[in-house]
Amino acid sequence: MKRSLKIAIILCVLGNEALFSTPSTQIWIPSTDFQKWKTMHLGLDNYIRTAKVNGVRGAGMFDLGLTTGLLPFEKFQGEIGVDYLSMGDSNYDDYPIYFNAKIGMPESAIFKGSPALALGAYNIGTKKNLTNYNIIYGAVAKTIPILGRVTVGYYTGNKQVMVDENLNKANSGLLLSWDRTMSEISDKLWLAVDYQGGNNYLGAVNFGASWAFSKNVSVICGYDIYNNKKAYYNTANQNANTFTVQVDINF
Repeated sequence: MKRSLKIAIILCVLGNEALFSTPSTQIWIPSTDFQKWKTMHLGLDNYIRTAKVNGVRGAGMFDLGLTTGLLPFEKFQGEIGVDYLSMGDSNYDDYPIYFNAKIGMPESAIFKGSPALALGAYNIGTKKNLTNYNIIYGAVAKTIPILGRVTVGYYTGNKQVMVDENLNKANSGLLLSWDRTMSEISDKLWLAVDYQGGNNYLGAVNFGASWAFSKNVSVICGYDIYNNKKAYYNTANQNANTFTVQVDINF
């Protein structure tokens, strides 16, 4: 079943070359949000190491992606796309393209008060046993009055490439997040904390804030604390946590 889902998503992406995207996220993990039909989202995410690695302090990872809505329905939504990901390592940067897609439903789509649902895949790379992380995930989110939105999910990926520092399988874990628009201060201010479990290179807890400079432009600033700084291949941090700056543009 997992293999069939992966194949279906990949075929969908490759079969519609006019549609490109990165998955809508919180700070680090996928969210239950979706880009609207016929809209595009440009994301530029930079991760800067907060400590020197091999005597050098600098960027650990850069991600450029576009997101577009896949479905024209209000209660059943989707998005699809591609990322250009630079990890600062020639072995991986020779294969910088990663595909992703997801489908789901917003809150109250099934019945009044029902949670949002999302099912998707990301980091579908093009090089076997190197960049084909092929992560599949599911998430459920619910907005609680005053407190904000809580998201709970789970992911699993390719056990051949999602490993710890000893090359042991580390390909799955929890997805958790809290986020809230701080309307008491400004409708432009958004705060979030998210967590991805696992001892692989993606496992991390992340804190961040976003400010919307206009209806179409916002910037997230955050801090990423990795579960396993020695995970192979942990190009995102390379034995250091990271500070992230993410520019989001809708058009």
